Amino acid sequence: MRARTIVWTFVMCFLALTLCSAENANMGTWKLNESKSKLSGSAKNSTVTYAMAGDDVKVTIDGVDAQGKPTHNEWSGKFDGKDYPVTGDASSDSRSYKVIDDHNMDVTSKKDGKVTLTAKITVSKDGKSRTVTASGTGADGKKVHSLGVYDKQ
Repeated sequence: MRARTIVWTFVMCFLALTLCSAENANMGTWKLNESKSKLSGSAKNSTVTYAMAGDDVKVTIDGVDAQGKPTHNEWSGKFDGKDYPVTGDASSDSRSYKVIDDHNMDVTSKKDGKVTLTAKITVSKDGKSRTVTASGTGADGKKVHSLGVYDKQ
């Protein structure tokens, strides 16, 4: 009986450690695959990086705007569906990420409390690519709808 209790305790501790250290499939660096993407307008997010920053996730996005000028924005927070501040993005001042399951998240960007963009992020089963389907209003006030495909680096 005692051996059984010790084995069960070990198994439960191992399971808890595995679940706590499980990483979100989005973590890492992703590069835009332009040939597979259908982007609205000439602005694009070329590189997206997800990294742990203490208890939070830091998302860094680099790309170019409609005029071809470099863009850089950052967001730090949790994937809990709550709004956290964004810096460097002309079309939003807050963003929320909400985990749907192991391979899917919803994203909402807002400017002055008004939703400017919604997106669904899906990571492939093999974890080598992710698809971002987004729609909303760009910094110029025009409607956008884009399908971005990213390859894991």
